[in-house]
Amino acid sequence: MPNRLVNETSPYLQQHADNPVDWWPWSPEAFEEARRRKVPVLLSVGYSACHWCHVMAHESFEDELCAAYMNEHFVNIKVDREERPDVDAVYMEAVQAATGQGGWPMTVFLNAEAEPFYFGTYFPPEPRHGMPSFMQVLEGVRTAWVGRPEEVAEVARRIVRDLSGRTLDYGKAGEPGAEELAQALLGLTREYDSVHGGFGGAPKFPPSMVLEFLLRHHARTGSEGALQMAADTCEAMARGGIYDQLGGGFARYAVDRAWVVPHFEKMLYDNALLCRVYAHLWRATGSDLARRVALETADFIVRELRTDQGGFASALDADSADPDTGAHVEGAYYAWTPAQLREVLGDEDGDLAVAYFGVTEEGTFEHGKSVLQLPQEGPAADAARIASVRERLLAARAERPAPGRDDKVVAAWNGLAVAALAECGAYFDRPDLVERATEAADLLVRVHMDGRARLARTSRDGQVGANAGVLEDYGDVAEGFLALASVTGEGVWLEFAGFLLDLVLDRFAAPDGSLYDTAHDAEQLIRRPQDPTDTAAPSGWTAAAGALLSYAAHTGSEAHRTAAERALGVVQALGPRAPRFIGHGLAAAEALLDGPREVAVVGAPQDPELAALHRVALLGTAPGAVVAAGMPRAEDGSGGEFPLLAGRTLVDGAATAYVCRHFVCARPTTDPAELAEQVGTTRA
Repeated sequence: MPNRLVNETSPYLQQHADNPVDWWPWSPEAFEEARRRKVPVLLSVGYSACHWCHVMAHESFEDELCAAYMNEHFVNIKVDREERPDVDAVYMEAVQAATGQGGWPMTVFLNAEAEPFYFGTYFPPEPRHGMPSFMQVLEGVRTAWVGRPEEVAEVARRIVRDLSGRTLDYGKAGEPGAEELAQALLGLTREYDSVHGGFGGAPKFPPSMVLEFLLRHHARTGSEGALQMAADTCEAMARGGIYDQLGGGFARYAVDRAWVVPHFEKMLYDNALLCRVYAHLWRATGSDLARRVALETADFIVRELRTDQGGFASALDADSADPDTGAHVEGAYYAWTPAQLREVLGDEDGDLAVAYFGVTEEGTFEHGKSVLQLPQEGPAADAARIASVRERLLAARAERPAPGRDDKVVAAWNGLAVAALAECGAYFDRPDLVERATEAADLLVRVHMDGRARLARTSRDGQVGANAGVLEDYGDVAEGFLALASVTGEGVWLEFAGFLLDLVLDRFAAPDGSLYDTAHDAEQLIRRPQDPTDTAAPSGWTAAAGALLSYAAHTGSEAHRTAAERALGVVQALGPRAPRFIGHGLAAAEALLDGPREVAVVGAPQDPELAALHRVALLGTAPGAVVAAGMPRAEDGSGGEFPLLAGRTLVDGAATAYVCRHFVCARPTTDPAELAEQVGTTRA
């Protein structure tokens, strides 16, 4: 019989609706039930594309005996971390503080006041590798709860007290300067993997936000070292197994330091961020590989993640049914044996594919299978022949059982996708991508924004979810709207960004200029989450800081500029000592140091000269430059749609560009070449 999760909108929660565990969603009623029964709460947090979440579910939550024990002695709550990042953040902080590590699935035991007293992540069904079995954990917690209640209560009080004492004072640090950014670059150089690209060892995650910082730092300072680290890392990832050599798009991370074997789930946020990074690398260098990967990743996002309502789904699972055995295993959809390649392609093209994609008889993955790569020493081959090989393999792969898709629409990640697709469409003359970006932005306005411009975190099938947006939703959606405004010349997107950012100042900002992850009127947890560090996606803090800065450049708003500067105090504090974990903040700080530049392009609609200047402006590498294009705007506000267009006139009747920074403007120009010099454009 289905449990209470059957009516939830989250695909992850619905995956557990038929468990014999009597799951509750996160709700006051669940804690009231624990209070009534005088039992602890078992909180299990995961997400749809999480491989080990599925493993633990199959081993323990689908087991009748285990479920019966859970139901008798606990109130069991299931949370989708992607729907409730605030709940996840608060208890993950406790897990990491207590154990020194974290991850998903996350298993936390709480009292009826939601105070944690015991933590873990994945627990196996039998003791192994020094870990107790899940049943041993359940029995141990139950014994302590019944036999040592005072001790349990004191542990819970101490943990909450310790968490409450972790205050951040980064709002007073002052805005970052050139010295802090140079120190951040030096720190990254020390951690750089000069053999395989990227930073640190295994597992290795795509450092998308750090790469954006490196590209912006090169644009501002001319540092060849910064550009080389970015370019080499991008090439290594694009050639590795972490990149889908047939269908495009990136897996979440590689289990090894050489990018060979991925953890196969594909997340929208990774692909949106990386799509934009590769597009920006092409903008800076003209790299054919960067252009190909940017477009293939954009096409993957649209083809595989777009929903019927025009938004983008959260993720594709790592696991699927093996086409040979039927077993549900990780990577089954993507891995190949030499024999499978030859079966699809014939012997001659099969042998070419084996060598070209680095497939071995022993296998680079499991069970003699290989993840496709593009090794440097691979054979030279005719482009048309390789295209044919790819096409046939992709068609054959499409016949395999596909990984599951988590089709909820997360506001923040869709904001990132809007920005990436809009810019790719503009750079590479793909108006269809700009259309897809516009449709996703329209969904965010129609479904996720209410009449007061407050955002909902998720939607599914066009129905808005119950959970309020958090700071990253406001920051990333505003960023997407600002990018779309620059590309399309439609000022309404700037207005929508302004609505969201006004709410950031009103509902998320502290008096010292720091930012909270949840609004002041959001559900009160044991701690109000506040984390400035970037992980796999920008933190809400740095996302909002970057969007505030861009909006201020567009509008001249001193309030938004001051808020951005104060929020970026975190970069002065963390940039020199933890640059890998503040990449988006570092990139925003580069824009702050450069201005950012304000580019206004005025001209008549449909004028090819206006279009030419607009394109040059968009291709400028000046960090964080904002672009407004359209009809001139009169001082009274009539005419063009952007504040930057106010008072701008055509020179001798021709389309004209104006570039300003730090309250100083360059000479107006009608010449694309002169504009290119003013904004750092390297691509024609």
